[in-house]
Amino acid sequence: MRFYEELLARTAGARDELLSLPIIGAGAAGRISLETYVAFLTEAYHHVKHTLPLLMACGARMPERLEWLRTGMAQYVGEEIGHHEWILNDIAACGKNPDAVRCGTPSPETELMVAYAYDTIARGNPVGFLGMVLVLEGTSVQIASRAACAIKESLKLPDAAFSYLTSHGALDVGHTAFYERLVNGLSELSDREAVVHCARMFYRLYADIFRKLQNGRGDGTAG
Repeated sequence: MRFYEELLARTAGARDELLSLPIIGAGAAGRISLETYVAFLTEAYHHVKHTLPLLMACGARMPERLEWLRTGMAQYVGEEIGHHEWILNDIAACGKNPDAVRCGTPSPETELMVAYAYDTIARGNPVGFLGMVLVLEGTSVQIASRAACAIKESLKLPDAAFSYLTSHGALDVGHTAFYERLVNGLSELSDREAVVHCARMFYRLYADIFRKLQNGRGDGTAG
C-alpha cells in the first residue's frame, strides 16, 4: 500500500465524521440560507487568507533532506495566490459587505484551526502541514462544485457568487494527483506519522467550524 492510500484509510473515520454533519449534507443539497452561505464564506476567508503565509512558512522550515518537498510547497504557492480575494468577491455578489468581512475577525473555531497550523509548522514537524492540505483540498473535491450548483439554484444567486467554490473544487481535483505524489515521496516514518496525526486533528478542527455554522442556524438548513 502506498502511503497516500494508507493516509486515506487511517483518516477515514475523521473524514466521515466531518462529511456526515447535517450542514454538509444541507449545503450539498442546496438547503441552506443566504445567511449560512455568507457565514461559510466569511470563515473561509479568515482561514484561506493564511494559505500563502502557511505554505511559505512550511517551505522555510523544511530540512535539507526534504528539499524536493520545499519545491513542492513553492509550486502550491504559485497556485494559491489570490484565492481569499475570490471569497470577498463572492460575498459582494451575495449583496453583502466584503470590507466588513476583511476587517472582521474569525470565529474561535477558525482561529484555533489556523493557530494549530502555524504551531505545527513552528513547533512540531512542518511536514504535518500536509495533513491540513489533505483535509481542505479533499473536502473541496468531494462537495464544493456540487454544493455550488445546488446553492445557486436554491438561492437564485449569480455565477459571480460562487467563484471560490467552483474554482476551488475544480482546481483541487488536479491538486489531488500532485498531492498524492508528494506524500508518497515521504520515506521517514516520523514524517508520515506527522501527516496522519495532523490530518486527523484538522478534520476535527474543520468540523468544529461547520458545527459552529450549523449551530448558528439551529440545524444548518434554510427555514
